[in-house]
Amino acid sequence: MGANTARLLSFQILARMIDVRQITKSTKEGVPILKGISFTVTKGEFVGILGPSGAGKTLTMRCLNGLTRPTSGEVLFTDHEHNLVNLTHARGRELRKARRQIGVIFQGFNLVKRLSAIDNVMIGQLGRINLLRSLVYGFTDDEARQALAVLEHLNVAHLAHRPVGSLSGGEQQRVAIARAIYQQPAVMLADEPIANLDPTNARKIMQILTPLAKEMPIIGVFHQPDLVMEFCTRIIALKEGVVVRDGDSKMTRSELVDLYGAELSEIEASQRILQPA
Repeated sequence: MGANTARLLSFQILARMIDVRQITKSTKEGVPILKGISFTVTKGEFVGILGPSGAGKTLTMRCLNGLTRPTSGEVLFTDHEHNLVNLTHARGRELRKARRQIGVIFQGFNLVKRLSAIDNVMIGQLGRINLLRSLVYGFTDDEARQALAVLEHLNVAHLAHRPVGSLSGGEQQRVAIARAIYQQPAVMLADEPIANLDPTNARKIMQILTPLAKEMPIIGVFHQPDLVMEFCTRIIALKEGVVVRDGDSKMTRSELVDLYGAELSEIEASQRILQPA
C-alpha cells in the first residue's frame, strides 16, 4: 500500500465520527434484541433513526453512548484529538474521557429543576473540570459568560437566572440543548428530544438542531416521521432489531406503512391531537 493510499484511508477512518459495526444485543435469557446493526455517521450529518416501538432504537443509542455494551460487534468513536476509541471495549478513564465528548439530549430533559437555567448549562462541564473546585468555589465568571452566550444563541438568555422548573417544555429543552453544546462534544446524540413537545415547539427544536449538525454530527431517535423527513439529512429505519433502510431523508407513504404498520395511524393521530387550536 502506497503512502498516499494509507493517508487517504486514515482520513476516511477519522472522518467516521461514529462507526457501528455489526452490533448485537440479547437479553439475559438469550433473546436477541439488536441483530447486527451497522452504520457510519460522518461530520455534517443529521441522522434520524425511525422505527416502531420495540425496534431497538433507544438500545442502539445506549450502545453509541457507551452506557450499554453490545453482546457482539463494535462501536468506534473519533474524538476531538482524532483518537479512535472502541467504546465497546473501553474501560475506566478511557471510557469516561470519550463519553465527555459525546453530548446527549434526553427526552425528559434531565435538568435539575431547582437550579437556574445557567447553572444547569454549566453542569455540562462537570466532566471536564475539577469537581472539588466547582463544589468549593463554584464556576468562574468566564465559564458563566460562555454559558450565557450559548443560552443567547438559543434565544433563552433572558431565562438564565430562572429555575428551570418554572420554564415551559420547549424552554427546558432549549436549556438542555445549551447544556449539551456547552459540553463541547464531538458528536451529539438526541434520544427522542421532541417527544414531549407540541408540534410548534418540536419544529423549533428541529430548527435549532439542523445548523448544529454542520458543526458536529447529530444522531437522533424520533417518532415524528414528517419532521425527520423535513430536517434530517439521512434516515436509518430499524424494525425488530434490524436496519431495514439507510438512505436519504425522503420516505414514501408506503415505506412508512411497511415500517410502522398500524402504529403509523396512532402516531399521526397523536400529532393531530397535539396541534394547537
